[in-house]
Formats: sequence, structure tokens, C-alpha cells
Amino acid sequence: MNVEELKAALVGTWASLAPEIRPSRNPDGTIKPFFLERRFVYHSEDRFELTVASLADPFAKAKLATIEIAGHMLWRGDHAIAPGAQKVDFVADEAYAVTPLLQAFADLLGKVATDGYAPWKIGERQSILGKAFPPFGLQKGAIFKEYDLVHLAHGILFWGARNVDGRGFDAEANRPTNLQIPLIRAES
Repeated sequence: MNVEELKAALVGTWASLAPEIRPSRNPDGTIKPFFLERRFVYHSEDRFELTVASLADPFAKAKLATIEIAGHMLWRGDHAIAPGAQKVDFVADEAYAVTPLLQAFADLLGKVATDGYAPWKIGERQSILGKAFPPFGLQKGAIFKEYDLVHLAHGILFWGARNVDGRGFDAEANRPTNLQIPLIRAES
């Protein structure tokens, strides 16, 4: 499938098959688990929306927060992981917001993300677009971008698997080289 065929097949809504786990890093550099569920919408004109439910446990019994990202996808060419896989940069240039869903998480945000934010409250969404947001390592004025990959096979959508050492996809050198748990078609 060429890039234009891939884009056409990608249009619509995709969701996690089950709760997922990824390695991430604590501020001191140690590895910690990041449990999540994803809902991804690909629109024509290379626009996307991604909602990530951050989970407190591997069975999705408690949600910590909802993270909403919207922006554009930049197609960078073939990726060597599988035939038809493409390098894609996700640029959060339209929206990036966080909604705490547990009091302990809202309290934590109230200690570490205060500059330019209202008090953090359960169920209240705040934009972090272009703002400093230490929990995610975001700097003021920067637009979030990830160097990732997209692969569609057997009717399921793959992105890149997180680096096992918790590094993000914040540079071309960190672009993933493996596939992660896939997304399946979902209702809009």
C-alpha cells in the first residue's frame, strides 16, 4: 500500500484493544510503568485527534487523567520495520490539554504545574499547549512533536513501541524501531 492508500485506509476512529503499558521515566531517570488507553481519530488533510486515558493500574480500574492532543501528521517516508510502514511526525499544534480525574493527581499537578494554570481540579480540563508543563517535560513556547511510525496491517493500526529505557520519541534518533500493541477500528 502506498502512502495515499494508507492515508485513505486510516481515516476514521481507532481505539486500544485493551489497557496498555509503556515504559516511562521518573524525574530521577528511573523507569516506571505508564498504563493507558488510546482513542485516535485520523481526518483527511493529515489532521489527527488523540485522547489518552492515563490509568492508575494495569486493569483500568482507576483513571488518573485524560490527555487530549490534536494537530497534524507529517509523512516522512518508508520505515524499515515492515513493508508499507511509514515514518510519521505527530505535531500537537492545535490542542494539548489535561483533565485530572483523581484528587491525588490533581494535588500533584497543583504542586508541579502552577505557572499559567488555574488551580487543578478533578474533571476540569486545562490547556497545556505552548505552556511549560514539567510532568511531561514541556517547555514554555514549544510545540509538542513526536517522531513515530504508522503501519496498517490485517485491519489493525500499529504505531511505534516505546523505547525500553523510557526515552520518548522527541528526536529522529529516538524514532521507534518496533511495533507496539495495535489499535482496532472503533465507532466514531
